[in-house]
Amino acid sequence: MTRENLYHHEHGGAPERRFNLNGEPILDFSVSISPLSPPITNAGLDTFSVHRYPSIDGNGINDFYRERYGLDQSTVLPVNGAIEGIYLIPRALGIKKAALLAPSFFDYERACRIAGTSVQFLKLEEHERFMLPGIETIADNLRGVDALVAANPNNPTGTGFPKEIFLALASRFPEKWFIMDEAFIQFVDDFPDASLMRDVRAMKNVIVVHSLTKFYALPGLRLGAIIAHPEVNRFLLGYKEPWTINIVAEKVARDLLRCGDFERELRMLIATERAKIFRKLNGIPEIMLKGHAANFFLAQWNAGPDLDDLLFYLVKKGIYVRDCRNFSGLEENYFRFAVRKPEENDYLLQQLMLAGRDAAACAQ
Repeated sequence: MTRENLYHHEHGGAPERRFNLNGEPILDFSVSISPLSPPITNAGLDTFSVHRYPSIDGNGINDFYRERYGLDQSTVLPVNGAIEGIYLIPRALGIKKAALLAPSFFDYERACRIAGTSVQFLKLEEHERFMLPGIETIADNLRGVDALVAANPNNPTGTGFPKEIFLALASRFPEKWFIMDEAFIQFVDDFPDASLMRDVRAMKNVIVVHSLTKFYALPGLRLGAIIAHPEVNRFLLGYKEPWTINIVAEKVARDLLRCGDFERELRMLIATERAKIFRKLNGIPEIMLKGHAANFFLAQWNAGPDLDDLLFYLVKKGIYVRDCRNFSGLEENYFRFAVRKPEENDYLLQQLMLAGRDAAACAQ
């Protein structure tokens, strides 16, 4: 990886850069956030409130995790979105070598390399539908590293990482760090049981990075936390910049405690729509579905040699999906799309099937 590539930021949710949309309306399926917005208000965000400093350590976010999930305050370290935690942890812990899943979110690798951490990759194989390998295979890949950095579910493959396996590995290798990104965990069917948030007190070498961005559709506010043993959090706090949580984010985090109805509605919507999408696309030869544990699907375009044909077709129809060919292992026409509202998903399904049908007709 060149230094230029290491420091270059790229994000899938910016179709206007690639397609020169010039303000044209588009359904953006590339960003995997909730299609619903939580019922929060701007009450209390007056001129007086924004003229005050927020709490130095983000107490509003700590309040959310304590009251919503029953976590001890000392296990919660608020951060400016999960991304702050991803970059803080390898730097603060001085990790020398980390094992990462591949393909996976690029910033795990970038954060490690910037911290001086070398990386090795545990590959999720295409012929295995990017499923997690067996525990012994994972254990073999951990020899010689200081840490495992993973995600449940993994982005962009949608691969689940059962917490029983993660905890078993952490128990077998107590001298290593086990870091789990749970940015999408609230979308899985067995949440909160699938989460490691309540296990960190018993496992000092397990660290969870959690985000409120995806589930609550609040990417602009950057809400998240590191969930870890109190001793680990005290150590991380010594390397963390102060005041990274602004006062608006603190206020909104507390408002989220009143969003129980929203949470139930959203989970039902995602589960229903995810099943519908799978039912309608599964078995269509032009589009191969590979992963869908969260609120997005990884898919492969098999109707032609170039994914650009599909991407440009969809953009003309007012749809943007995430081109995944810049992920190692996904170069062969892979793309990702989020689960959105029913009518939006229906429109995407219609256009995907039409694109596949047209491509198949042209190939005859």
